Amino acid sequence: MKRCLPVCLLLLSVSAHGALNKWVDTEGNVHYSDEPPPLDVKAQTLVVPQPASGVAAQKTTAEREADRKKTKKAKEETDQKASKQQEEAAAKESSCNSLRANLRMLENAPRISTYNSKGEEVLMDDATRQQQMAEVRKQLANCN
Repeated sequence: MKRCLPVCLLLLSVSAHGALNKWVDTEGNVHYSDEPPPLDVKAQTLVVPQPASGVAAQKTTAEREADRKKTKKAKEETDQKASKQQEEAAAKESSCNSLRANLRMLENAPRISTYNSKGEEVLMDDATRQQQMAEVRKQLANCN
């Protein structure tokens, strides 16, 4: 009797891992069960994968906390990069707008005056104006 008990328990545990059956009844309802379907119904036996180890590995609280911190840090870094890119784009747009305004002034102003190193006002000649416009256009090429 003592030898028979472990064998019986072993046989019962094997039946606990029975197959999963799927079938459709006459009304079109789909049924899933570990019990066999009625005889007049065509059934499909589904294979349920078992985990590699008997117990699924669970993360410890420390591991979950480390994962949460890692995820939070990655999100913060991504947000900082996005913010920095937005600031750089705004600075570039501002610079490009200044260059465009400068080019319009060089092209449309009848007389342009500048100041020399002594602080004296000097009128810009046409050659200098053309040189300045070429320089601004070259810088504007990076804006488009």
